[in-house]
Amino acid sequence: MDLTDVCISESLTYHNQFLLRVTSDERLLSTGCFIKCEPCSPSSLARLVNHHSDSSENSGIYISSFHGMRNGQESPSATNNHKLFDMCGGSDSPPKTDTLNATPKRLCLVCGDIASGYHYGVASCEACKAFFKRTIQGNIEYSCPASKQCEITKRRRKSCQSCRFAKCLKVGMLKEGVRLDRVRGGRQKYQRRLELDNSGMCGIHTGPKKSFSKIVSHLLLAEPEKIYAMPDPTVPDSDIKTLTTLCDLSDRELVITIGWAKHIPGFSSLSLGDQMSLLQGAWMEILLLGVVYRSLPYHDRLVYAEDYMIDEVQSCMSSFRDIYLCTLHLVQRYSKLRVDKEEYVTLKALALANSDAVHIEDVQSVQMLQDALQEALQEYESSQHWEEPRRAGQLLLTLPLLRQTASKVVQHFHEVRLQGRVPMHKLFIEMLEAKV
Repeated sequence: MDLTDVCISESLTYHNQFLLRVTSDERLLSTGCFIKCEPCSPSSLARLVNHHSDSSENSGIYISSFHGMRNGQESPSATNNHKLFDMCGGSDSPPKTDTLNATPKRLCLVCGDIASGYHYGVASCEACKAFFKRTIQGNIEYSCPASKQCEITKRRRKSCQSCRFAKCLKVGMLKEGVRLDRVRGGRQKYQRRLELDNSGMCGIHTGPKKSFSKIVSHLLLAEPEKIYAMPDPTVPDSDIKTLTTLCDLSDRELVITIGWAKHIPGFSSLSLGDQMSLLQGAWMEILLLGVVYRSLPYHDRLVYAEDYMIDEVQSCMSSFRDIYLCTLHLVQRYSKLRVDKEEYVTLKALALANSDAVHIEDVQSVQMLQDALQEALQEYESSQHWEEPRRAGQLLLTLPLLRQTASKVVQHFHEVRLQGRVPMHKLFIEMLEAKV
């Protein structure tokens, strides 16, 4: 689905200060260490949403940053939500306001060329963006003919692919941002496959008895790749290590979630302010639902990532037991319902559309999105679980408990932040503040 480019309005004051403060230097590097060199540029969430509109225009980039500076600084009323706004627009398209046109040009953090936008989390040029994507999708390994310290500049960026890729990772490019199911010309293949899958009367057909709505099939295609926590094996287990791992994992999942939201049918047609409000209101519910779904095959462990689980003993050691028990109760409830992947992706989209956001500009458009997703769930249940006529209602009744549990998790991490016990990325901090 092509995402609509939306320009940022000068009148949107409340929603212009929130999210674009994630700097590439603060991202967790592949070595697992934190680097914090200098203050980040304004507006973290806004840059992320801005670049996700160009995901369909640039071979499906899934992760990027926001683009909302105003002559190097932001007005007090616009500082908070410009961040999320840019994530919802298109950073590669020409700015549509005089204010944005006045923004100084950014340089590629990899080679120093003029950056075309925020790609995979950092400001980068088209050449380095394509190089990074090609390397990840092809699972290519390079070797440096020298001492692995080659200088990467605009002129010399092609001289050593190994050092160029190492610098991509060093400045903060995220591997999770590359869609592994997309290859050269991936955008066209994605559209053709979607058209082919949706050509039937009921949607895609994945088996002799498997047919459901176009919305559900689209949500399945938009589902992000598996995520890995990659905790540092050299650091002994402790409460600090557990909390640090969870905070970093949540920050990376936030970036992925913002990109995923742009692929929900109808979400991109909302105003940028409403997109931001919904994300700010429901982000923890979305992350928590992912934990719950991954944990369904297990009885007493919570699966936060493919390589990271927490049991009751570890939760007690990390002063995390109350959150562990609340989340486990949620897992047990979904386990009794035998929730499948189609229901999971639809519930996740519904959690976003039914966000408890207060500042909604176009209530009717948001209501239409809610109705479309609810009808898609009902249609799926009617075709796949016709023997359970109340199943759709039972699934929807789990959302209040999901929201209640998510609020407890947010409050817990907010207290951790106030105590200053673990490092937190700015995007994660800003999202916490928006909820608290």
